[in-house]
Amino acid sequence: MFRKLFRRDSESDAVHDLYASLVEQARQKVFYENHSVPDSLDGRFDMITLHMFLVLHRLKAEKETTETFSQKLFDLMFYDMDLSLREMGVGDVGVGKRVKAMLQGFYGRLAAYEEALQQGEGSLDGALERNLYGTTKADQKSVQYMREYLIRQIEHLKDQDIAKIMAGKITFHT
Repeated sequence: MFRKLFRRDSESDAVHDLYASLVEQARQKVFYENHSVPDSLDGRFDMITLHMFLVLHRLKAEKETTETFSQKLFDLMFYDMDLSLREMGVGDVGVGKRVKAMLQGFYGRLAAYEEALQQGEGSLDGALERNLYGTTKADQKSVQYMREYLIRQIEHLKDQDIAKIMAGKITFHT
């Protein structure tokens, strides 16, 4: 009975490892110190969302294989958001409202980035300005850097084996 309760699930471990990697990348100081991303709750959420977009965009390329894994990754992100809000002292009622707003923002950002990729450079700049820099005014140099970063990461992730990604092993281009 105890063995069943405490059995480790390799897919769950991989989801956790992948999520930890993308959060670590999203928290790189360079974004906040050099490229105008607000070092705030909103700014950090937006950077995590951007990196989730990158990973989910890659996983979507092989949807038949990755659909369940992608859902687990999404679930973990919002479990982490819920937990983080509670650790910050947001009450039970407030957590539900904040997570709901985060979900709406998350879906909106994913749709905006996906659409912008289809439409080209100018559209991607606009999507970054509205979403990543929505709470601040970013200079064009920062927006350009983030656009190039996003495109560079998409290309870099295309070359990574989906089985490795689903094993929780991912690299981001530096």
